[in-house]
This record gives sequence, C-alpha cells and structure tokens, in this order.
Amino acid sequence: MGGQHYLPLTGDDRQAMLKEIGTASVEDLFKDIPPAVRLKGELNMPPALSEMEALKHLTDLAQQNRHFQNATSFMGAGIYDHFIPSVIKHITGRSEFYTSYTPYQPEVSQGVLQAIFEYQTMVCQLTGMDVANASMYDGGTAVAEGAVMGCGATRRSKVLVSRSVSPFYRAVLKNYFHSRGLELEEIPLRDGCTDRHQLAAMLGDDIATVVLQQPNFFGLVENMSGLADLIHEHKAVFLVAADPISLGLLQTPAEYGADIVVGEGQCLGVPASFGGPVLGIMASREKFIRQMPGRIAGETVDSEGNRGFVLTLQTREQHIRREKAASNICSNEALVALAASVYLATMGSQGIREVAEQCLRKTNYAREQIRTLKGFNLTFPGINFKEFALTVPGDPTVLNRKLLEHNILGGVDISPFYPELENTMLFAFTEKRNKAEIDTLVRELEGWK
Repeated sequence: MGGQHYLPLTGDDRQAMLKEIGTASVEDLFKDIPPAVRLKGELNMPPALSEMEALKHLTDLAQQNRHFQNATSFMGAGIYDHFIPSVIKHITGRSEFYTSYTPYQPEVSQGVLQAIFEYQTMVCQLTGMDVANASMYDGGTAVAEGAVMGCGATRRSKVLVSRSVSPFYRAVLKNYFHSRGLELEEIPLRDGCTDRHQLAAMLGDDIATVVLQQPNFFGLVENMSGLADLIHEHKAVFLVAADPISLGLLQTPAEYGADIVVGEGQCLGVPASFGGPVLGIMASREKFIRQMPGRIAGETVDSEGNRGFVLTLQTREQHIRREKAASNICSNEALVALAASVYLATMGSQGIREVAEQCLRKTNYAREQIRTLKGFNLTFPGINFKEFALTVPGDPTVLNRKLLEHNILGGVDISPFYPELENTMLFAFTEKRNKAEIDTLVRELEGWK
C-alpha cells in the first residue's frame, strides 16, 4: 500500500508531459521565482504514511475530540445539539442536490428551484410572514442584512438593537455598519430583557430599524406586546431574530407586528459542524420584498401552462449594477436550506410543537434543580426557553474543565460579552437531554468546590 498514490501519474507520464511543453524538469517550471525566496531543502515533516497508516493516525487524532456523539452537551448561545432525523442526510446526500450551484438556468434546475420554493413557503408558514429568501449565511448575517433592509425602506441610517440580542449578532451588525456609514445604538437591559422605557425614550423620527430577539440571548421570553405600535408610530421597521423551534409554542412574529423576521436555522436539522455551515433565515412582509437581498424562487407557468419555478427579483450585485445592489451576499445556501426543509416536512407542525415543549420542560426542570444548589443563582427572573443564565461560585473556565472530565460539555461563559455579569454561564437544554443527563449535571455542579 505504501507505493500507491492518489494521483495516478507515473514518472514516465510526467516526463512525457514535460517533453510536450518543452521543459526538462519540474524545477524548470519555477525558475521565474527568485532563488532567494525559494525553499531550500525539504519541509520539516515526518515520513509519508501508507493509506492504511494515515487513516489510523487521523482516526486516533479524531477520537481525542469531544463532540455531541461522545459527550453530553449543555452548550448553546446560538448553536444547539438538536436531534437530526436520518432522512435529512439521505435527501441532502443525493448528487443532484449536493453538486448543484446557483440555478441560473431554470430549464435544467427545476428540482433545486422547487426545493428553494418549498423552503421559502415553510419559513413563511413558520413565521407568519409573506415572503422569504434562501441566501443568508447564518443568523448574524440575517440580522445585519435585515437591519440594512430597514434602512433602505425608510431612507434612514440609525438602528436600535437591544443588548439582549446575541453579542455575536451585534458584532456582525457593527462590522456591517462601520463599512456602510450607518449608526448603531444599543438599548439597555432590565432584568435580562429589553428595557421598554429606554426603548420608548430612544425612539425618534431618525430611527430606521429596531432589532430585538425572541427568545433573547439569555433564553428569556421577551414581552413583545405593544412594541410594534410604539415602533410604527415613528415609521420605523420592527425586526425580530426568532428561534425557529420556539415558534412551535410562542406567537409568530407576525402576530405581534414584526415587519422582518430573521433567525438561525441550524436547529432545523443542520449539524453543528464546529460552527458551520449553518443557515440564516429571513422573511418579511410583502411590502419589503424589493429590499430583500439574495435569492427568491418564484412559481410560474411555462409556455405550455405547466407549473415551473424561477429565480426572481434578484437584487444582488451579480444581476444588477453593483452600486444599486441590495446586498453583496452571493453564496448558495440551497443545500443547507434543503436540510431545513426536510426537517420541517418530516416533523410537521405537531412535531415542531413537541420539540419546543420538550425544550421548555427540560429547561424548567433543570432550572428548578440547579437553583437549590448552594452558590448557584439564576441570573435573571422570567420565563426561559431552551437555555438560562446562571451565576456560578467561581471561574466558569475551571468549572467547564471539571465537567469535561465527566464527558459533559458545560455552559458558555458569557462574562466576556457582558462584563457586568461576572462568573455567569449560559446552559442549554434541548429535546435530546434526558432526566438522567440533567441529574448528572446537577450532581457534578453540587460537588464542585
């Protein structure tokens, strides 16, 4: 096996190729590079391994990792350990999906276009919105693009974002706004939620978009009642970053007056994969459709009256003049969106509700068990969905190392993002966590000194 190569080229093949192009050796191909900057000698690397040896070495290295399959995860903060039905991999693994790119030619891309169309339809059903796209990279870019949509629709340049919105989303917002010359102002917190009085005071006729998250970064369910009227009084756009799973239980953003809905779709059948690729969800009311970036698949009929699908209203830089583009986001998210589509179709409305109920119940059970432990305090009051903030008696990093010794992936230390919340961690509880796993976590926390 040691003599096998991945490229089936023999020495004779190489010599024939060099002769054909009139070169004596491979070294001659690099003679234009000055000798002073060329590597002299061999790279400091170990000897080559056979295929069998290399596979064993890589397997041994991989087994040193802790992941969702060999450890119990209570990590959250945006990426979660949800159950992924096996049918998803079966569908997304089909070559007509995973090898396709942007369906520029509808006559040969009907399958991919229909998949995008069905995804958009289900996102609209989930959020209550009128239209949806399929091109955002993740929750963060969806939030930023949605805020920019609001600026374009109102012709204003100032956006308000609550500090209860994910710090990762807010970081992306700041990057977007810095390069576009837009202004961003943060709404203070009150008991872990948006301070409604401060929001009212900060609203004015110069505000383009107000960005809130439901449930928020701390897992708290925000009180959205009446906010839409307050925001719309100033003709601003109301943008909500929603957890798609939570919509199995909570009101849809449309029901409490949101104009644009965004979110992270990783929870809809997409593996965590060390942070990506994931899926940015975006939907809005119909009046904002011409501000919406990325791809929108529409339904039409062909010349013979047959149902068909096409890309429509493509406001990206590849289709119109660059300076008039709504967005520069161009990557095709159709494969990840397909995974979310298969998940939603497999689970159905009742399945999504059941997952949401399990997340809620398990989070509440864990809260009640942990709050009785000496030195551990719930950081905020309120209703939590899927995760909660916990103030711990000591360094979160040390605690997580202790938990890892028991194959437990502990909570996320959020004090770097909220300096006022010293020794505070965010613990997440999805439908995959069972009572025994939660009880084990509680025992390890109780025994930690």
